[in-house]
Amino acid sequence: MLLRRIEDEKLAQNAYLIGCQRTGEAILVDPLRDVDRYIELAERNEVRIVAVAETHIHADFVSGARELAERGVRVYVSDEGDADWKYQWLGKSPGGGSYEHRLLRDGDTFMIGNIELRALHTPGHTPEHLCFLVTDRGGGADEPMGLLSGDFLFVGDLGRPDLLETAAGYADVMEPSARRLFASLRVLKELPEHVQVWPAHGAGSACGKSLGAVPTSTVGYELRFNPAIRAGLGEGGSEDAFVEFILSGQPEPPLYFANMKRVNKEGPAVLGGVPSPTRLMVDELRRTDGRRTAIVDTRDWEAFRHGHVPGALSLPLLSSFPTDAGSLILEDEDLVIVTRPDRLDEATRELIRVGLDRIIGWFDADEMDQYEDEAHPLATIDEVDAEEAHELVSAGRVRVLDVRRETEHAEGHIEGSVNISHTRLRSRLDEAPEKDERTLVHCRLGFRSSRACSLLAREGHDVVNLAGGFVAWEERESAGSTA
Repeated sequence: MLLRRIEDEKLAQNAYLIGCQRTGEAILVDPLRDVDRYIELAERNEVRIVAVAETHIHADFVSGARELAERGVRVYVSDEGDADWKYQWLGKSPGGGSYEHRLLRDGDTFMIGNIELRALHTPGHTPEHLCFLVTDRGGGADEPMGLLSGDFLFVGDLGRPDLLETAAGYADVMEPSARRLFASLRVLKELPEHVQVWPAHGAGSACGKSLGAVPTSTVGYELRFNPAIRAGLGEGGSEDAFVEFILSGQPEPPLYFANMKRVNKEGPAVLGGVPSPTRLMVDELRRTDGRRTAIVDTRDWEAFRHGHVPGALSLPLLSSFPTDAGSLILEDEDLVIVTRPDRLDEATRELIRVGLDRIIGWFDADEMDQYEDEAHPLATIDEVDAEEAHELVSAGRVRVLDVRRETEHAEGHIEGSVNISHTRLRSRLDEAPEKDERTLVHCRLGFRSSRACSLLAREGHDVVNLAGGFVAWEERESAGSTA
């Protein structure tokens, strides 16, 4: 049996290529949208992708299952859950008719070559969620080797059951979902402890609150040491204790999560490959209105704040790029990317993975110095250190916006600050300080707040960023108290 885990570090997402080397057939589980790299990996390993499976309707990225279905690959997806959780695109091939597919219920099995996959219904994260138990029959095994656990079981955590309410807008489903998740734990107790756990996410994903940085685990280890499982099944554990534990401290979901559920249920647009945006010349960029078109400026913060196209968004190509972009840009907005040529493909792939498809062009970041003339001035954003920020706050010359998570704000904050997570700010602009009030924006270290400053400036707010964030503020406060 061939097993390859394909990790996207920025989304902390794992897809899995599982192949039968005797027959040359392979299945891809939970792929991202740019499927060319999976096809190339399969070719390098001398197998052919004949099937694609999803553990559930994903909320944090656009699935690549439909792209593969367009290439004649058979689809295996869940038929569990009620009518709101059925895949609606399977019968809507652009060429007419249905894609080749099979809908799965709890206990259903299918073969890829000599490899058996058994569907296990594990609701809680979502109603239709499946795990896949993998047994290498061709190798003579009569017990499973691994569990493709999707967003049900992670290393050190479980999939959060609150997203249907906090991200997708379903009312009063958070606690019932948590109780369904607790009931799903019985599946783990019925499995051999040696079974390996192959989760869909690792550390850094917003699909849980404390995912481990180790890529895989075993069922036995997680039953013993996973804090969420121990809250329910450990000594002194109970269903109520589990519900309280799993619902507490969950981070605010990025704004784009709600769109992903709908897109993956109804069916993503078929791209047929990674888009190749048109290169824009400086005159074309000057004609681009940053208030109407999302200008994705991938340069570092220092370069951006000292001079950018008015209305542009500061979105450096760091680990948080796709999450930040999905949180600050609406899916129906046209986009222009400002980046270096050698990073254009990277930026394009990461935007389409979170459903931002309307890329109308790109501009070479190394040519930004050509933009400014008398009729087209560059915009700037102010930044202050902790000492200057303290003076502004003490004098009442600024309002303070804290764009950290609610849990961070609760542990300590600047008195009188408004707290809105930067991943939810686009949907809560009416709660931010008024546009005519100068606003000091901060996070923990100054990175998230820089993204928020660019969004607020685009919306017409007068903003200043706190360099070093709340950490620098606390250090200044501590130094002042000991002086």
